[in-house]
Amino acid sequence: MDAKDRLIIPLDVASISAAEPLVAALAPHVGLFKVGLQLFHNEGPRAIELLRQEGVGCFYDGKFYDIPNTVAGAVSAVTRLGVKILNVHASGGKKMLAAAAEAAETTALNSGLPRPLVFGVTIVTSIDDSALLDDLGVGRPMEEQVLHLARLSQDAGLDGVVCSALEAPLIKRACGPDFQIICPGIRPKGADLQDQERVVTPAMAREAGADYIVVGRPITQAKDPVAAAQNVVKELKEADLK
Repeated sequence: MDAKDRLIIPLDVASISAAEPLVAALAPHVGLFKVGLQLFHNEGPRAIELLRQEGVGCFYDGKFYDIPNTVAGAVSAVTRLGVKILNVHASGGKKMLAAAAEAAETTALNSGLPRPLVFGVTIVTSIDDSALLDDLGVGRPMEEQVLHLARLSQDAGLDGVVCSALEAPLIKRACGPDFQIICPGIRPKGADLQDQERVVTPAMAREAGADYIVVGRPITQAKDPVAAAQNVVKELKEADLK
């Protein structure tokens, strides 16, 4: 995979009109754009159609979490939109995860579309150890809980997980090199951490085993977003050469 194809840019904006200039400027320099809850709930499938028209891949960041039948229906609907990647909460349980994987496979086969990769979200990167215990009541340490959810996702037939790069090496060792990892919370050197807690640089994430990285505000809010994206891709290339 080319280094630029590993870079995912989140479209954390409220409208198509705000997304269009970012997509137009960055499409030649990145692999995918991430459509999340804000943009999708404001604009609906039009947001994903924008990316298809520009010829770039879409990661639909819906983080589905519900009973298996409901999640299967949602995954089927998003699969028919032609996304490349979608995700579900790994903490939804094995039956829910398996229903998501099966729905993606069956819907793609029946519609003649490529099957989207389905990733399980482990622990979002705004959660630290104290929040994991005090807010969520999870007694396992962070690494143990993330690894537990990664193994659960793999057993249920998912393609990979979303996790911090801090846990990526552990998951690669336990689940093997073909089990893919998306790492959010990536901050280039000198960037503001903002609301992220468990963060690393692009090079550190790639060296840790990340197959994809998500870099948002350090690129989208930069004075020169294209140059910022190119710098991240350069870091990824250098990491691959080590």
